[in-house]
Amino acid sequence: MRILLACDKFKGSMGAVEACEAIRSGLPVEWQASICPIADGGEGFVDAMLAGSGGERVIAHCLDPLGRPVEASYGIYRSQQGETVAVLEMSAASGIWRVPAEERDPRHSSTYGTGELMRHAIEISEATRLLVGIGGSATNDGGAGMAAALGVRFLDDQGRDLLPIPEDLVRLAKVDESGKIPLPEIIVACDVDNPLVGPRGASAIFGPQKGATPEDVAFLDATLANLARLSDGGTEAGTPGAGAAGGLGFGLLRFAGAKLEPGFNLVAEALGMEARIAEADLVITGEGSLDAQTLGGKGPAGVAAMAKAAGIPVIAVAGRVEDAARPLFDAALSLEEFGLPVAESIERAPELVSRLISNHEGLLRSLLAR
Repeated sequence: MRILLACDKFKGSMGAVEACEAIRSGLPVEWQASICPIADGGEGFVDAMLAGSGGERVIAHCLDPLGRPVEASYGIYRSQQGETVAVLEMSAASGIWRVPAEERDPRHSSTYGTGELMRHAIEISEATRLLVGIGGSATNDGGAGMAAALGVRFLDDQGRDLLPIPEDLVRLAKVDESGKIPLPEIIVACDVDNPLVGPRGASAIFGPQKGATPEDVAFLDATLANLARLSDGGTEAGTPGAGAAGGLGFGLLRFAGAKLEPGFNLVAEALGMEARIAEADLVITGEGSLDAQTLGGKGPAGVAAMAKAAGIPVIAVAGRVEDAARPLFDAALSLEEFGLPVAESIERAPELVSRLISNHEGLLRSLLAR
């Protein structure tokens, strides 16, 4: 029996790879199970890509959002077409987890470290394609820091270099791209549709969670609008997803010529998900919670759609399952059947998922016999 395990993370308890392994440990030992962890563009993006591709992590020195030196990593793998592909999460260098709550200051934060990781991947690892997951940022610089690390200069009205932080960029008068390094194809995993500025923009929607006051939000929004205007980036600023990660979506579009794609679609394509599903006798997917949001087509819903299109039975496993999500799958198993407090289920998730699969071996065999 060939089983494909394609899980997303169980937030707060297991990463995508760990979830797949927990399911594998509950299957009959004679069944052949392969793992293909899935993710969107956020946490777990690099892990999922490397687990499915057999790549490795590369460590690089860079700056954190406040300009302090840190080490961060990205992934490198060789595609089936022979490309050297780098996989990055912007949060590795520029994530909010890097900055304690009391130090968060989007006026003085920058994505420069993300640009440094991109440059390292291009110049040191010789990547010919970059896949960049954006989410969980501490920044609101419109991607100016990232662009600066790639050679773009931001100048005031006297031709002097500005730091690529909003506090300085408010004085922006000119953008000089003459020193920008050559860039390979860059594809961005992005699962929000916010524009750069305005009431649904980066500053208004995401700024407060990064420490921005109402006064900061107005300042940051005006600064990003000025950045878009002076860089002739009006079209990019209005593109759905431009406001992701404090406007890094805009910066990647405008200064790196990137394309934005839904995170799950990008992961599925890169890992050859459709072909792997077609080779399986049964697909098992899952994540922490299967609910109304799952219906949007991300993660397990995307896996289920591919499996059903290929005529392959698909089961979902989750910490909790709402009725709205059940029709997506041939069956949906929930840790709720153990009757434990939520906190205990989260803490014991690997063990409980394994037991859940083992307890329902009969169901799995009935689907395989169809």
